[in-house]
Amino acid sequence: MIIDIHNHFYPMEYIRYLKDNCKEVSVFLDDQGRTIINYKGDYNVVVKSHIDVIERLKVMDKFKIDMQILTLTTPGIDFVNVKLSIELARIVNDSFSKIVERFPDRFRALAVLPMQDPESSIEELKRAIIDLGLNGVMIFSNVNGKPLDNSDFWTVYAEAARLNVPIFIHPTSPLNLKYMEDYRIVPMFGFPMDTSLAILRLVLSGVLDRYDSLKIVASHTGGVLPYLIGRIDMCFKMYPESKQNISNSPSYYFKNIYVDSICYDSRILEFACRMLGSEKIMLGTDYPHQITDIEYAIERITKLNISSGEKEGILSGNALKLFKISKS
Repeated sequence: MIIDIHNHFYPMEYIRYLKDNCKEVSVFLDDQGRTIINYKGDYNVVVKSHIDVIERLKVMDKFKIDMQILTLTTPGIDFVNVKLSIELARIVNDSFSKIVERFPDRFRALAVLPMQDPESSIEELKRAIIDLGLNGVMIFSNVNGKPLDNSDFWTVYAEAARLNVPIFIHPTSPLNLKYMEDYRIVPMFGFPMDTSLAILRLVLSGVLDRYDSLKIVASHTGGVLPYLIGRIDMCFKMYPESKQNISNSPSYYFKNIYVDSICYDSRILEFACRMLGSEKIMLGTDYPHQITDIEYAIERITKLNISSGEKEGILSGNALKLFKISKS
């Protein structure tokens, strides 16, 4: 079995809602007739598989992907006022639930939350998991400029821990955007950096200490964190400021951090296996974004210098366990 945990889908109702109600983004057709969603710092080109489940299934069959765990993508829902964000969350989560209900053997999905309002986020989280049957939640790497370790959000993490569902952290417009808007640096460098910053702040703030059963998934193979673990632990050892909220070395908390396989380089994936453990890695394709390499994503895993059992774990076993998916 092969499960892709990092891919993206836009419900058409979401796109229409953005176009009609959200002045913070622009939705338009370019000179090639493609739908463009332009938002702070970057843009997305909407292709057929972003919005068409049947087209997506054809591609999944072509590449022998048995199941995808659907997620929204940028611009998300955090950039608008609370009222609109709540409405968008319900639109997306209801749409995902209907897709899963229609194709239960092919799709699962992660909920989005109106994180600007933690109380509403908790209510939507409970609705999405308990009523809609979604398998976790995706939040963005900052909430309209507010870092994820802000105390406002801790009640949301507490509820996710209580419900025993993972939180997938996906990047959005980086906090340090100013020098990334040239050369399309935002998706190239800014996204993995913002994810890394978000995860590190969650660790150092004590979120993963207080909610020690909470599981976090860091997109794009954890950004730069696998390469900086040694430096981070050394700084923690030497700097009193780093020890204010946690007593264990930062690397200790990686026991609850998972990553996808999206790194585009077999050498990097081999390194991630050594640093994090293959049991913490799951297949991701970033399909159908411009930078997806879905045609190589599975092969990159099958050629890793690890056991067949570890490969099976990355391709499906780890996801089955983390997201509590029963094999059909």
